Amino acid sequence: MIMLKEFKEFIMKGNILDLAVAVIIGAAFKTVISSFVNDILMPPIGMALGGVDFSDLRYTIQEASDGVEAVAINYGAFTQTLIDFLIIAFVIFMVLKAYNSMQKKKEEAPAAPPAPSNEEVLLGEIRDLLKK
Repeated sequence: MIMLKEFKEFIMKGNILDLAVAVIIGAAFKTVISSFVNDILMPPIGMALGGVDFSDLRYTIQEASDGVEAVAINYGAFTQTLIDFLIIAFVIFMVLKAYNSMQKKKEEAPAAPPAPSNEEVLLGEIRDLLKK
């Protein structure tokens, strides 16, 4: 029973929940980036390279024969995965760079001076009256 209570406290910590949300959003972001690369980015690149479909690029080590599938190195699929990774890494870099610059601006922003106390206000009024 004690272990269950400790586990519940561990799960309910803010960092764990933040991490879980980040993983879920990251997985969704990966599918968006994969679609962007596969459906938008790679077709024009393939067309520019002479109609090459990157997912079909492979080096065949052994041809298929007698019900045995071909053995091939699919470097085209790897290229698309590498481009996915680079785009995701760049976007995360830009997000972190923007976050760090916002944090730096918060630190650099001077705090507003505190409002004068009642004693200071009264002393200022007395000074102004004495000047008259």
